[in-house]
Amino acid sequence: MKQRKRWMAVLTVWTIALLFAAGFTSQASVSSSKMIQEKNSKYTTGAGAIAAAMESIPAEAVELTKAEAQKAQEAREQAEAEAKRKAEEEAARKAAEEAARAQIAAEDQKLLASIIFCEAGNQPYEGQVAVGAVIMNRVRSGVYPNSISEVIYQSGQFGPAMTGWLDTVRSSEGYTQTAMQAAADAMAGVNPIGDCLYFGNGNYGIQIGDHFFH
Repeated sequence: MKQRKRWMAVLTVWTIALLFAAGFTSQASVSSSKMIQEKNSKYTTGAGAIAAAMESIPAEAVELTKAEAQKAQEAREQAEAEAKRKAEEEAARKAAEEAARAQIAAEDQKLLASIIFCEAGNQPYEGQVAVGAVIMNRVRSGVYPNSISEVIYQSGQFGPAMTGWLDTVRSSEGYTQTAMQAAADAMAGVNPIGDCLYFGNGNYGIQIGDHFFH
């Protein structure tokens, strides 16, 4: 009987202990759930802020990229326009220089044709080219002036230039087409007399027609 009472008391103590344990566990579970919810709420709130920031940053980056791309495009267009302007200016400059050279060449040819006509208009074509070649040799010699006009009008060198006959023929374009062609050939480098710098009615040198070249 005593032993039975003892077992009943032990059972009662264990039951009470289990009930307390269950209560504490339940409370702890509730507290733990609340803590998890609070943490989740915090995490959720933080994640939302990060997501919002991530959404705003790309938009700003896109706008910045667009602005930079626009600036780069404008810079390229300005550079292309500047390059085009410079190319056009350079082309215009070269065209003007070429036109000027062509004009000078045309005037030089007329002048050379005039002196050829005056000095050798009655000579065979080769003799006319030879007179032009003498003048071109002087231009290239380094001893005489380096232009056709200066060589022809150099003091004491060519009679027609001193008497004014040359200017008359030149201004009236009284030279022949044969003289013009002879001038063109001489200017282009046709040369039947080598390095000769003089011609006249002497008796030595290379004879072509009535002239001797030396």
